[in-house]
Amino acid sequence: MNVNYIFITGGVTSSLGKGITTASLASILENRGLKVTIIKLDPYININAGTMSPNQHGEIFVTGDGAETNLNLGHYERFINTKMSRYNNFTIGHIYSEILKKEKQKKYFGVKIQVIPHITDSIKKHITNLGNKGYDIILVEIGGAVGDIESLPFLEAMRQISIDVGKDKTIYIHLTLLSYIKTIKKIKIRPIKYSIKELLSITVQPDVLICRSNYTMSSFEKIKIASFLNLSKKVIISLKDVNSIYKIPFLLKKQGLDNYICNKFKFNLPDTKLIKWKKILNREFNPKGYVTIGIIGNYTKLPNAYKSVIEALKHGGLKNQVHVYIKLISSKLVNDQGTDLLNKFDGILIPGGFGSKGIKGKLKTVEYARKNNIPYFGICLGMHIALIEFSRNVVGIVDADSTEFNLNCKNPIIKLIDKNNNQNNININFNVKKSLQGKMRLGNQICKLNKLSLSYQLYKTNYIIERHRHRYEVNNFFINKLIQHGLLIAGKSKNQSFIEIIEISNHPWFISCQFHPEFISNPHEGHPLFIGFIEASMKKKLT
Repeated sequence: MNVNYIFITGGVTSSLGKGITTASLASILENRGLKVTIIKLDPYININAGTMSPNQHGEIFVTGDGAETNLNLGHYERFINTKMSRYNNFTIGHIYSEILKKEKQKKYFGVKIQVIPHITDSIKKHITNLGNKGYDIILVEIGGAVGDIESLPFLEAMRQISIDVGKDKTIYIHLTLLSYIKTIKKIKIRPIKYSIKELLSITVQPDVLICRSNYTMSSFEKIKIASFLNLSKKVIISLKDVNSIYKIPFLLKKQGLDNYICNKFKFNLPDTKLIKWKKILNREFNPKGYVTIGIIGNYTKLPNAYKSVIEALKHGGLKNQVHVYIKLISSKLVNDQGTDLLNKFDGILIPGGFGSKGIKGKLKTVEYARKNNIPYFGICLGMHIALIEFSRNVVGIVDADSTEFNLNCKNPIIKLIDKNNNQNNININFNVKKSLQGKMRLGNQICKLNKLSLSYQLYKTNYIIERHRHRYEVNNFFINKLIQHGLLIAGKSKNQSFIEIIEISNHPWFISCQFHPEFISNPHEGHPLFIGFIEASMKKKLT
């Protein structure tokens, strides 16, 4: 086993951008020819991210193998080629759960179960198991901030791994907040010193210090910090706030972080000029126009709840070389104040979600987009809303509804997934969550496209693989009636059981999908549906 480990911890406060920084560093190393992957350790007691509220945790990112994970895995996949899996994210709750399950099965032979060695050994096993997959470097991002009581088992496991594999095969990077007081024009490093002190208390000396700030550190200030913290100036990295996350790889590279890592791990590799990232920045800062897209949802005060959707829209803008202005509008606001709120948008998107909150406003939104020929993109719940609105106002099924919103509705256009649908599609991953009374269809699924559809023109292929996260499906009983009134079934699951994509034939651009295309979009390739949506929105703007 020749794998090397880079551990990234945070100090002073959380939400400093460890995920983006970790992904950026991984991208540089990958561009230099190394095979890398990233693990996110979450200090939550929850078993996984699946039941966490977007209001607290942000979006739940779904991997190809059907794991519900931390949103940072989305950053990882957008920045590097390695695909994430259920082995790239776990919580401390998951670790405890595994330990207790083994204890119940009497696998510990009656010994006392303790944090050391049982919890830390389990954490180490989860991390080092990926080391058998042929990676040159595994980057491990530890959630929260040093000093949080929940993170202590992770930090101890991190310390032990360095002893197990050797210090020459581990690097500790500490990302911390650098305080800069504008009124006196001075930096204050005391918070950093306290943060480092927390690490030193468990005998961990950081090898690299990344200072996040709205201020660019001078060479003199780097020397000052280095002398206080027993580090070399060359490993003090200034990470100033930037107007594009795609600039971060260049900030890290300019200060030689990748060279330090390659030298430490004895990789003799050619340098990289990050040509792909330069192309991205060129497109981003030289747009040929702009469009305004409205996202109509429930979690409008927390953009991270729709992080992948927002990024995928920007990727669509990059491929069309236009700037995408994104406005989050509460569906409740649409219901209370009317659809005049929507007339400023060149395109409208309703993202995924669960529950009946804000449904009336979303139904009004879809009707407005359909009647006014505004490009509409519905994702998961956004497709369900589109079908209910179409059924009520075009087909004439006035009481059409979803059993998610009305359990006793007489005409359920949308219903709970029937496990009997899983006849031939062995890839369907059903997770039964009794508290939510349903089965989850999660992860990659194969979809066959209708060659007469706009979706087929965008994808340019017969079969696609997309990621799912839903427990409700289209009721096939009503499909023929909807088709007679102009609905086009653009895609079905491989075994033809599930409706995956629908379109409205006489509309300029009206596409809704059951899956989450935002999860596989990246800034280099974008995603066919988001690229097409932005292009249609551009055309709408010019009319």
